[in-house]
Amino acid sequence: MIGFIKGKILSKKPTEVILDVNGVGYLVNISLSTFEKIVQEEEVSLYTYLSVKEDSLDLYGFYTLAEKEMFELLIAVSGIGPKTAQSILSGIQLQDLREAIKEGNVGKLTSAPGIGRKTAERIIVELRDKIDTISEIKGDFTTNVSAIKKDAIAALVNLGYNQKTAERAVRTIVDKNPNITIEDLIRESLTVLNN
Repeated sequence: MIGFIKGKILSKKPTEVILDVNGVGYLVNISLSTFEKIVQEEEVSLYTYLSVKEDSLDLYGFYTLAEKEMFELLIAVSGIGPKTAQSILSGIQLQDLREAIKEGNVGKLTSAPGIGRKTAERIIVELRDKIDTISEIKGDFTTNVSAIKKDAIAALVNLGYNQKTAERAVRTIVDKNPNITIEDLIRESLTVLNN
């Protein structure tokens, strides 16, 4: 099993990257969140999962260990394969996904491409008790940032903005500056929303 890979980026797309590792090019499937973190990089290290099927070997790469662990939990759910898990991780930020599963938020899970109500309910039932086993998200969202995000979104909704639009604005700003204060986050979100 290949658990980790480090190499020079030869090419990258939002869903895959080709890494040159000592003269061998590895095609690695990635989520959009991993892509966003490596978009400016020339060399990258990724945690990996090798999917072995009768007719293919597919390598999936993850910028954080927490994302890899979430992927492995998702593919353990009946009816969810690696491509669907990759799609879920691309459609929902990792911390938001963790919270949606813990809180039983079916609506949040069905916002990911290819996830219907029954699949979302199955994910919640099968993973709710396992979700706390995932590593802390280092260099990504911490519990503190998550609380600030929630407060900022609530403030924007109270000001009359749409929930999804507010979430998108807040996520964009926090991705650029994870250490932002709540006041600056709301101020910058208002700027984004009013342009």
